[in-house]
Parts: sequence; structure tokens; C-alpha cells
Amino acid sequence: MISRRLIEKADALLQREKGTVYKDPGGRVNVCLAYPNTYHVGMSSLGFQGIYSILNSRDDTVCERVFLPDEEDMKEFERTGSELFSIESKRPLNRFDIVAFSVSFENDYPSVPLMLRLARIGAFSSGRGRREPLLLLGGVCATFNPEPLADFFDLVFIGEADSAIGELIELYKETGDREAFLEAAPGREGCYVPAFYGVAYSDDGKIMERRAHGDAPPLIKKRTEKALDGRLRPSIITPATEFSNMYLLEAMRGCVWSCRFCVAGRIYDPPRHKEIGVLRQETARALETTGRVGLIGPSLTDYRHAEEALQTEGVDFSITSLRATPRAERLLSLMKGRRSVSMAPETGTERLRRIINKRITEEDILETAERVLRHDITALRLYFMVGLPFETEADIDGIVALTKKIRSLSRRGTIVLSISTFVPKPFTPLQWHPMAAEKTVKARLKTIKSGLDMKGVRVFHDVIKYAFMQGVFSRGDRRLSRVLNEMREPGRWKECLREAGLDPGFYLFRQRDFDETLPWDFIDAGISKDALWQEYLEARESAGLH
Repeated sequence: MISRRLIEKADALLQREKGTVYKDPGGRVNVCLAYPNTYHVGMSSLGFQGIYSILNSRDDTVCERVFLPDEEDMKEFERTGSELFSIESKRPLNRFDIVAFSVSFENDYPSVPLMLRLARIGAFSSGRGRREPLLLLGGVCATFNPEPLADFFDLVFIGEADSAIGELIELYKETGDREAFLEAAPGREGCYVPAFYGVAYSDDGKIMERRAHGDAPPLIKKRTEKALDGRLRPSIITPATEFSNMYLLEAMRGCVWSCRFCVAGRIYDPPRHKEIGVLRQETARALETTGRVGLIGPSLTDYRHAEEALQTEGVDFSITSLRATPRAERLLSLMKGRRSVSMAPETGTERLRRIINKRITEEDILETAERVLRHDITALRLYFMVGLPFETEADIDGIVALTKKIRSLSRRGTIVLSISTFVPKPFTPLQWHPMAAEKTVKARLKTIKSGLDMKGVRVFHDVIKYAFMQGVFSRGDRRLSRVLNEMREPGRWKECLREAGLDPGFYLFRQRDFDETLPWDFIDAGISKDALWQEYLEARESAGLH
């Protein structure tokens, strides 16, 4: 039985949507696409929306959606004993053939076992029965390190699923059975069946051995799309997202700059630009629903067709962020009614930017900021990080000094700092480096906030304890699946680790060696570990260490 109050709330969300797909489930593969965060967050994800659209474009498949209940709804689930259900048909998740989770952020990991509990689906793949749904994992986190979630899932897809998701549906239809499907999946590019691998740990907690069982391949090759053909696109427009009533279009995938801290620039290599003809076709389709279009990509100032795209008549374009280059102002002048602009200096000094390979100078930043502030904008948002490798107090003072210089350029608009704590990511040159101590991060944030307590400047930063939780899950191993399943309060993540006999410092504050087997080393992401290590040594050399 499902609470009528919960059904009415789901219906209210559906009524505000344009483009929702409804299908008769009979005779079709029934997929429920799950996002381990709220509707507002999940429906802001182009990847999530794109897979929904791709699956529903198939006649043989029906795809519905489910999200993490918000706090109010969670209480209603607990009060009424309702099962977690899809918002389209209101069917409980355990009645679907496949439940596919799309996970983009490590801090959403605790929500995966929570949603499985609400759905009355067994948490671990090893304990689920034949009649329970097949559980799939995809998304950014699955591509760079799925191990903390591995024990929950029957199949993990590593890489870009634009075309592969259809191939998995075909395989499911051909095999017609959970066990047969999982036996047939290994060896296909991007397909990882965690149950076919065993991991042994040494007394010091490091991975001692990783074994593939039977015919399972020792390495899983990441799947990469050769070109952006417009297949990954939203089908639903709703005001209840971060990008209210906006049609999101992917303009490029990957980044040409290869900053040493950034995982997106590594796992989405090589960079690919969508052809302008394809983008125009997509824009024309978007205009049938809304006049607001958002161009998505990590470095849109570098998108070769950006100016052509922004000159399209009748479209209110939005771009996620601008790189500090002269081209930024040209693009800004083409964005009608743009009220907020973002730039990412990342650090306050050129010394530290060289170390992390952020190839912009202070002169670039100031010139671009001056041009941006000439326009009628309400906010210039600046992204910085603290706790970076080889960071000093002078680098923190540099953030304050650089912000003051930008503020002195113009009285227009508000300067908004968005500061995040550096988290080492897999497949980056900094994957071996420890995180900064928590007291160091807190002290440096305090320095920035006190130094910028002035009119026209606002400072925001992430919640520090959750930044460190992200650090554990980012580079964690398979032992964390059990911890996640017991973690009823994410705020108690340190205690949960210790109760499981695991030391938070082992994951956070330990310098890793090149010879150590890292949890994600079984993924062939097209990146040489040797090359990443050499780049890490270059970063150390830039910092004056040998």
C-alpha cells in the first residue's frame, strides 16, 4: 500500500512537466531509472534525463523514474510503511525488470542502500533472489571508482552509455534471465560484474590481490562515444529544477586543459565538440517546448562553435561557466539577459595554479573580470579551492588579495566566492596525494571569510565534514559497501567507519605510493598510470620538492 499523500505529491510534480513519457508496461522491458537525490537535483542532470529519453525512444522498453524522497516525504514513508515507487505509474520498484541507478556525486552514496530499503529490495547482489530486479549502476562515479558501491549492484557500466544502454536492453531480451544476462555481460566494453571478482587485503589495509573468476576479464575497458550525435538529450522540461524550464544541450564533452585536480577532463578524454548542424537541430527541437536553452560542457569558452550557437534567433541561451580569456566577453555579449557569470581561478596565486596546471594568469583573470563587470550582471561567481597539494598561507592570502583586486575594478554586481575543499580524485595526477588536515581547512576558510568581510563580496563554502566524507568515497574500496549499508546518519560517517574496523585517516590522510594497487586500477580508462605519476612528480617539482 502506498500513501495517498505521496501519490498526490508525485502527481503534482508530473503536472508541471512537459514531455513526460507514459507507456503500457505489457510486453516491454520495464526499467526504473533511479537518482539517489531529490527530484530537484536529479531532474537537473542531463545524463539522467538523457538515458530516460534514449530508453523511452525504444518501442520495446518503458522507462520510469524514482528519486530520493525529501525529508518531509521520508517521514511519510516511515509513518505509512509505503514502498518506494516510480512517479509515472506509481509501481513499487521491486516490480520492475531493471532498476538502474545514475550516480554523479560521492555524497549521494548513502542514499543508494536507503532507497533499496524503502523499495524492499535486498541490499547486496549476493543475497538477492531471481525474482528481484536486476540492479545496474552507471554515471560519473561508476566510471572513475565504483568499488564503494560494488556489492550493491549486479552490473556496473563504466564509461559513456549513450549507445551502450540500448545494447544492454538487447542483451537482457536475448538472455531473458538474470544469471544468463550476467554471464554474458563480461567481456563487453564497459561491463563490470563485481560478483565475478574477489579482493584480498593485507594487514596494513592495502589491496594485496584482486582476482577475476572464470572468464571475467582482469581489466574493464571504459566505453567512449566517438562523436556527440545528439542522442543524449532531455525529454522533460519542468520549473522544479536548478535550470527552471530550461532545455539542456550538451555542446562538448571533455576538456582540453587537463588540470591536475579535475577528473572530468581525464575520464572524458578525448574532448569532443558537437557539430553545429546537430546543435542547431536540437535547438530547433527545444524551441518547440521552451525558449530557454542551456549549453552544457566543462569548458564552453573552448567550444569551437560557441559564437555561432549563441547567435541563434529566439533563444535565451545560458552557459555554465566562462574561462578567463578575451573570448569570454564576446560570448557574454551574445547571451541576452545573463544575470550571473561564473569563472574558476581555483587559486589565489600563479605559483599554485602552475602546480595544478591551471593555465591562466592573474592578468587573464583581472582582464576578463573587468570585461564581465562592464555588463549588466548581478553576480560574478568565482570558484576557488582550499587544501590543494603544496598550498601555503601565502596562497590563501592570495585568494583574498585577488578578490579585492576584482572588487576594485567596478562597483557593479556582487562578487560571490564559492569555495570547495580539494578532494583527490582517481585518474588524476593528484590521486596519490593526501587531503589537508581538517583543522587546516577550517583555519584557511576562516582567513578568507575574515579577509573578505566587506561590502559587495559574499563567501560560501562546502560543509567541511561532508567534503571529507566525499574524500573517503572518492578513493575508497569495496569494504565501504558494508559501511554504507549500516550508515543510517551520513553525518556519523567517521563513527560508522570505525565501528567497521576502518580508519578514516587510511583513506584521507595517507600518501599513496606508485606501486600500491589502487581500488580503481582494474579500469582501463585510456590513461597511463605511469604518465599520471610523472605528472604528479612534475607538480611536486613545481612546488620545489624532489
